Amino acid sequence: MFTSQTSSFQDSIDVEERDDFDNEEISGYGQKIQLSCYYTIYLYQGTRSEASGENVAWNQRRADSTTSQEDFSLTLIDSSLPPEAEPELRTYISRRLGKGALLGGMGNIATVELSIPEQGVGCYCCLLEQERSPEQPDADGNGYVVCFMGGSEKGLNLFRLELDKYVQGLHSSLQTPELQNLETEVRPYLSQWYEESVMHIYRVVQLVQSNISFLLHAALSQTHVELSNSDQRTKADVSRFIKAASLQGLSQQDTTTASLCKAVTEDTHTKLIIDCSTSPPTFSNTVSNRFCDDWIQAFLNGAERCNPFLLRQILENFKLKAIQDMNSLKRFVRQAEMSHYALFRCCLFLQACGNGDVLLQNARAEHSDLPEACSIIGVLEEFLKELPPARA
Repeated sequence: MFTSQTSSFQDSIDVEERDDFDNEEISGYGQKIQLSCYYTIYLYQGTRSEASGENVAWNQRRADSTTSQEDFSLTLIDSSLPPEAEPELRTYISRRLGKGALLGGMGNIATVELSIPEQGVGCYCCLLEQERSPEQPDADGNGYVVCFMGGSEKGLNLFRLELDKYVQGLHSSLQTPELQNLETEVRPYLSQWYEESVMHIYRVVQLVQSNISFLLHAALSQTHVELSNSDQRTKADVSRFIKAASLQGLSQQDTTTASLCKAVTEDTHTKLIIDCSTSPPTFSNTVSNRFCDDWIQAFLNGAERCNPFLLRQILENFKLKAIQDMNSLKRFVRQAEMSHYALFRCCLFLQACGNGDVLLQNARAEHSDLPEACSIIGVLEEFLKELPPARA
């Protein structure tokens, strides 16, 4: 009965056999990242915008690094690209701007062909527009175009939200066209884009290793995770991992997740505590289940291959399978209200999926105002109690 579901689950885990991330591996992460990553930042100016004499003089000094079209100019501020590759990127960005393909504040990801060893490389571009003066609301705006290059288009697309957020963090540092803080603030920030926006999932898997199942279960069940004896970066990495693995915001009823989170966090015994004073870290109040355990090896394989893009794809597949199972349970519960056979099928499904505790927890929160559904869920919870307990 559940052959197709089992096959689908195995296909989800075996992502590394199907996805072409082989050219995006890093080796010797603790010493040096082998994947070539680049950044570039340009000053974007509308030609009808009035520029101060100081800005004009600055632009004249950078005339050789400026590309102009009818309604805008693009001036290089800084880049880590090889000298022969940067003009190619500038030409590409100018074409995108000319077509109106770069919208303010929204990142755009594509494959670009540049004179670098990787040739075809994934490129993230974002136009950061400066606020227009109230005195000239119709004037052409100035701003900056920020580009990050590394890996593939497919790989960068997996981290679009992280890249968007990272670029927005530049706003406070981009005050003047001259960027006198280029050496002290802007360049160090840009050079860390890959480390800060892409590598956090890899670092978490490296840190916890086979205990990753506890984090996955905590994310699905909205269990609070508390770190002790940890630096701020590790805390931020774990928090971002939990957020990326969580189904929060995907529920049909927003109040479901909110009420579930409140109920879970009020019980201090359900907190997952990670003590980072030891290596590997020590976990307390741990709970997992067969569903989360089945994903351990996939994450370990991705970490062993030092491939953050593969790890993110595995994490997305993990979430997708959990969502599919949650939708299946909802369907079975609705059918079970009218059919005892459907209730039996629901029991078999929960037994086969290995994620029954999490699914029923979410289902009870979502159906809290439906007495018949709650009655069915109560029967299913009693059924689960007779099964082997979740791993702790």
